[in-house]
Amino acid sequence: MSTLSFENFWAWLSQHPNCLLWAGTPDAVLYDAEDLHWFVGIDRGVLVTQLIRGKRLQGEIIVDPDRITYASVVGEAREGEHQFELISETDTDRIAVYTFALTHDMTEEEPTHRSAVH
Repeated sequence: MSTLSFENFWAWLSQHPNCLLWAGTPDAVLYDAEDLHWFVGIDRGVLVTQLIRGKRLQGEIIVDPDRITYASVVGEAREGEHQFELISETDTDRIAVYTFALTHDMTEEEPTHRSAVH
């Protein structure tokens, strides 16, 4: 399992919103569907991952960068599903506060998007 800075991961993720299969926290998960699209970026000064149908917000994860120590590349958890965890780490605890699954990893130059919904 490799790690990278949150800033590098977020910059890469914001360029690949349509490659998201699902995104979640320990409390909730947003899943992609054919009639939905993703927004990953800044909304009113806050980092967000949003799932949108037409012009209606269906779900939103507010990302607090102050909670994140680093991003962890979990790898291909299931066939065609590459997972990344945003880790909050203290002296006594380590928890994945956000998890993202995409159709490809960070090394693919030309992702195939074989299971992405656009």
